Amino acid sequence: MRKVRKAVIPAAGLGTRFLPATKALAKEMLPIVDKPTIQFIVEEARKSGIEDIVVVDGKSKRSIEDHFDSNPELEANLEAKHKEKMLKQVQETTGMNLYFIRQPYPRGLGDAVLTAKAFIGDEPFVVMLGDDMTESKVPLTKQLIDRYNQTGASTLAVMRVPHEDTAKYGVINPSEETAPGLYNVTNFVEKPEPDKAPSDLAIIGRYLFTPEIFEALENTPIGLGNELQLTDAIDILNRTQRVFAHEYTGKRFDVGNKFGWLQTNIEFGLNHPETKTQLREYIKTLGQKLAAEDEKKSGTK
Repeated sequence: MRKVRKAVIPAAGLGTRFLPATKALAKEMLPIVDKPTIQFIVEEARKSGIEDIVVVDGKSKRSIEDHFDSNPELEANLEAKHKEKMLKQVQETTGMNLYFIRQPYPRGLGDAVLTAKAFIGDEPFVVMLGDDMTESKVPLTKQLIDRYNQTGASTLAVMRVPHEDTAKYGVINPSEETAPGLYNVTNFVEKPEPDKAPSDLAIIGRYLFTPEIFEALENTPIGLGNELQLTDAIDILNRTQRVFAHEYTGKRFDVGNKFGWLQTNIEFGLNHPETKTQLREYIKTLGQKLAAEDEKKSGTK
């Protein structure tokens, strides 16, 4: 069984939910306090033992490449001013085995993964979506790799979501729990309405695939939204080889929408050494102010 050592990070989306900020800035570069979201994904990959990462990007994504490139002028300036901490932070973004492939047209997540076929070759690999940040003692990507080392099969991360939210996700139809938190899957459904959802176990942004997923993608018809849906390809793959679902129970942050991004910034800000004290006091003061405003409004009714 071959070692899992490669990762694909799709980053070609237009980021329309964050316009106008993403008109000229890659969505993946939006910061969580002081670090771009994509850096959290890359760091998770490295902590999980991934050696080579390919970012599938598109137009207006040059800022991602620049972020992970060296900046000798900036480094020299920080070194001259003895700003060792900042210098270390800048240097930590370089020296990674990062590669970039352009997805010419935004044809969906399945097409983005298929674009990386030549880079992956015949190896197992992980797909990591930038909209999902996770926090757990053992990184979620490492959890999937551990499952693969046990089963030798493709394995997806799933998490229980409110039933009314199933239309936002790909959802699994589990057939049995083969081990604690590990499910055999009958089929996969892309964004089912709640009354048609086979379960509340939704696919979140981490996947581990055997290379046979590429053949499945090539045989997958264009689906929902006139895009090549990865969930549809997984369903096809599942007909010829086992695909497991691993239930994730750690913290997950959805940074793919405005409110989720704001929530994530607040939570990380409350733990950041440079902001936690002031932010905690600000939230406390703001809560008191809002409570007073609500009380005043209720008194005028």
